[in-house]
Amino acid sequence: MPEVFLASRNAKKLEEMQRILAPLIPDIRVLGLDDVPAYDEPVEDQPTFEGNALLKARAGVEATGLPSLADDSGLCVDALNGMPGVLSARWSGPPKSDARNNELLLAQLEDVPDARRTAFFTCAVALCHPVGDGKVDQHVVHGRMDGHILREVRGTGGFGYDVLFTADGYDVTTAELSREEKDAISHRGKALREIAPLVSRVLSGR
Repeated sequence: MPEVFLASRNAKKLEEMQRILAPLIPDIRVLGLDDVPAYDEPVEDQPTFEGNALLKARAGVEATGLPSLADDSGLCVDALNGMPGVLSARWSGPPKSDARNNELLLAQLEDVPDARRTAFFTCAVALCHPVGDGKVDQHVVHGRMDGHILREVRGTGGFGYDVLFTADGYDVTTAELSREEKDAISHRGKALREIAPLVSRVLSGR
């Protein structure tokens, strides 16, 4: 059974990656941080999504020896000059809390008119894999989903800011979409579909 490591404990991210990779790589098993021996996880201190994704993927391949994927993604709000950006998951401070992050974002945008509540989700996915002689090859792809921020929480699916975000061309939040609908348009879905053929080639040794 082909295995790939995803440097995450987020069960929904692991399920999402499994769903998107499965059609291209039959019987693939996506392992998360709780499926491998514990190792020192790097601090996500890079100023870019790509930098953080590479940091996590490199640490993953060094610790497990498996082809390792990592993503860093976030919400960029135009009225907040692109923030929360790389700070999306910890926007309201420790400990991480989706609910508190959403409450803070709504408060910060309270006086912003609807026409200026534009935003986009962006994602960088990194793949690092051993190529022999102690060397590691690395690749990074990007995905983006444009939309706007609502004034109230809606929906129960997804995670993070999905309950506040409506993608362009839709009248529901990404938390109200089915998993298949979200996979088709999401920033992470786009990036994973782009990198999946490369993961397939690495796992098959081609």
